[in-house]
Order: sequence, then C-alpha cells, then structure tokens
Amino acid sequence: MTDWITTPITADLLRGALDLERTEHGVLPHRLPARARAQCADGQLAMAEAQPSGVRLVFRTRATVVELDALRTKMAYQGAPPRPDGVYDLLVDGRLAGQASVTGGNVLLVDMATGSAETRPGPVGTVHFPGLPDRVKDVEIWLPHHEVTQLVALRTDASVETIPDHGRKVWLHHGSSISHGSDAVSPTTTWPALAASLGGVELINLGLSGSALLDAFTARALRDTPADLISIKIGINLVNTDLMRLRAFTPAVHGFLDTIRERHPTTPLLVVSPVLCPIHEDTPGPSAPDLSNLSEGRLQFKAAGDPAERAGGKLTLNVIRNELARIVKQRTADDANLHYLDGRDLYGETDFAELPLPDQLHPDAATHRRIGERFAALAFGSGGPFGSDSIEETSPAAHASG
Repeated sequence: MTDWITTPITADLLRGALDLERTEHGVLPHRLPARARAQCADGQLAMAEAQPSGVRLVFRTRATVVELDALRTKMAYQGAPPRPDGVYDLLVDGRLAGQASVTGGNVLLVDMATGSAETRPGPVGTVHFPGLPDRVKDVEIWLPHHEVTQLVALRTDASVETIPDHGRKVWLHHGSSISHGSDAVSPTTTWPALAASLGGVELINLGLSGSALLDAFTARALRDTPADLISIKIGINLVNTDLMRLRAFTPAVHGFLDTIRERHPTTPLLVVSPVLCPIHEDTPGPSAPDLSNLSEGRLQFKAAGDPAERAGGKLTLNVIRNELARIVKQRTADDANLHYLDGRDLYGETDFAELPLPDQLHPDAATHRRIGERFAALAFGSGGPFGSDSIEETSPAAHASG
C-alpha cells in the first residue's frame, strides 16, 4: 500500500494559466482572466479558453508514484465516432516519462447540423504515473490541450515543493485553433509547445480555438501578462467566421497592437500571418462543415464565400497577409522591436502537397512538428526576432514589470 501525500493544487504549482477558478470538484485553470471572460458570452470562446493548452502542473519531488484526479469535459459530435481521449504528458527533468488519460468525465455532445449542444455528466477519473526514478527531480504534468480539465486532487508518495525560477524567458503566444493544438496527439506536441522546448523558453499559450478575433479583452490579457517575448498569429478565424471587412480589420489590428504596447513598449513582438489554407487563400468565409463523411469520422470544411466578394472588402488569407505585412512595415518606423513572419514560411504549398490538411483547415500531428521546428528556427534561431543575438538578455518577464 502507498502512503499517499495529498498536496493542494494552487496557482504556484501551475504554469501557463492566467486564472484559477474554484469549483465544486476542485480547481479549473483558465487561460483568460475573469474580467476577459465576463466580457464575452460566446460559448466557443468559453470552451476554448478553459481547455488547458500549454497548462502544466510543475513541482519538485522524490516521489516514485504520482496520481492526479481530474474531471474532464470531452467534446463529441452527434453521429460521429468518439474523438480520441485527451492525453496527459508527464515529464521528468524535461524528458517525457509517461502518458495517460482519464476515464469518465463529462461529454459535450455537439450537433454540427443544427449547432446545438448538450452536456452529459460523468464521474471524476484518475491518471496514474508509477515507476518514477527515486531521486529529487522536476516533474511536469501537461494537461490535455483539448479537454476542459477540473483538477481535483494531486497525490504522491513523497512531499512536493515548488520549483524556483530557472531564469528562462517567458514566451506569450496568441493564435487560433492551430496554435491551440488542433489535431496534435498530446499537449507537448502542439507546435507552440514544441517550439518553446526547442527555444528553451517558458510558454504561455493563448491559442484560442475559433477565437483569435482581435477581441479587445484578449489584447488586454496579453498586455497585462508578464512576458519577455510575444507573438500573435492572426487571420484564419477572421475568415472562418466572416467577422469583419477590411475597413474594420486594419484599425482593429492597430488597436490590438497599441493595447499590447501599453505595458510591453519594447518587448520583441512578432506578428505572424496565416499558414497556407487553400480553401480560403482567395475565397472569403465563412467556413462551412461538410457532413457527408461525418459518420466515418471525417469532418471536412469548405469555403462558403464568393471570391467576387473581395471587391466589397471581404477578407481572404491573401488579403490579410498583405495588410498585416503593410501594417507592420508602417509601424516599424517607430517600433524597432516589431517583426513580421509570413505564415507560409511555416507551412506553404510544398508542405500542403506532402502533408495536406486532413479537414481542409487543421494540420495533423506531423505538420504540428514541422511548424514547431520551423518557428523555432525562424524566431528563436540566430538572427530571429527572439534569438539571443537579437534581444537584450534580461530576467523572465522583465519587459512587463511596469
């Protein structure tokens, strides 16, 4: 029998979350602060920000066994086979040492034909990680990037303590479902997690599936979060939702950047345009689901707009790329720490020919790895905007200290 030690799950054991909500079961990590959540009643955003992409429990211990009780909320589509279970990645001293999934939990059942959804409740589950090395070590448990996760209890067979700051820079990233993790197989294999590992930085991932929409409350969350490096990846969700026209887009981008700069005036800030997505390169949104193969587990998307509508200001990915490049060029006259990266340098036409988007919108696991490796090389590598030879060496989050 194991002599368990139960450790309260508090904010000092979590990284990657901006807020921690007490629930009847335990604690729920949020990736947007309460004030931001209160300013938008959109269900898609509420689900996305509560899915803990990039959020991890981090502690130091001699424990050889770790257990975590959690209550998940897993998405399912009416008429489709079950989606894969979310994965918990356990790292020991930075190396993957175990993977597991919880059972039970709630199911959010979505009818793609009608847009309706219902939640079916379920019990708390447990992930169990035995056989860890009997020595003092740093342990990270990365939570499933696409399952809302309420943390109920953390148990170990030895005491737990917080890990002191290692002095690594903090990278704050915002983007769409691709940044959120889309079809990556586990939380440490989303492209931002891979890029952060290769770049040797601490990740705060504000990739919000379906919700990278230039919202003012998201800009304020970025503004108010201590960070040394910031990137924003903008475009595809604005086309997906057919949310705005070019006339609104340009000042919205300026306003978003202005807000971030209020408290990060000199922080390296990288604007990333969309990766290649052929259905929306020159055809406006909205995106529409193609349900013809849903029963076989293949959800596809198509562009429902008309290319002729570009004349009226409708956005396409090429329109957005051209405008983002122009805006950044204009602003760099007064902002030497603002940079631009064309998303097609991360995933372009040659990549699409080799690794097509399975549902026409989202990359698969192999593509996440490619994007992560390329971003690391282009952003964190020599000469890149986040490279050590391009920025001052400062303590983490020093740029946001004011």
